[in-house]
Amino acid sequence: MTVDTGPEMIASLEEMLAIIEPALGETLIERRIAHGELTILVPASQIVRVLTFLRDDPGLLFKELVDLCGVDWPEREQRFDVVYHLLSLHHNQRIRVKVRTDEFTPVPSVVSVFPTAGWFEREAWDMYGILFADHPDLRRLLSDYGFDGHPLRKDFPLTGYVELRYDDEQKRVVYEPVKLRQDFRSFDFLSPWEGSGLLPGDEKAQG
Repeated sequence: MTVDTGPEMIASLEEMLAIIEPALGETLIERRIAHGELTILVPASQIVRVLTFLRDDPGLLFKELVDLCGVDWPEREQRFDVVYHLLSLHHNQRIRVKVRTDEFTPVPSVVSVFPTAGWFEREAWDMYGILFADHPDLRRLLSDYGFDGHPLRKDFPLTGYVELRYDDEQKRVVYEPVKLRQDFRSFDFLSPWEGSGLLPGDEKAQG
């Protein structure tokens, strides 16, 4: 008895790329296989078509959207990469798809292709401020709705802009500008890497 396993198993990423290149044509801006991973770069305007093709082509079957994340390159005109990580369980292969955008140009939502993208796109909006067109519910996911800015941008201050605390007099949570208080400290002993001598506390070891 023979078992029909469906589409023939693809042996390598090179063979998958041989399917992708003629199908996408000029839509494929860059392609690279490195460290056992296939990465392609496509225009943001074509991301829905590209992901639909990768999901449905019988030689690929990338049916799982494992992750969608942002990357910030503030020195670039299109400062953001949106990165889609796909998995083909049938072929036991992965592919990374990238698009580029700026702070103001929305990337088409891929919720119609992968419904789970709704959560990932909300996170990318919250953390990076990346806009997604036609998203059914694009709002903050991890930070407070009144949060100022997008904390994973490289130009976002590590301390943030405001801090919140519970005000016992007002009986509610209040926001205040960040205030970093630290007493002046003067160190009058030598670093063990810069000079010799006893450090405070060393005398205990010699007793």
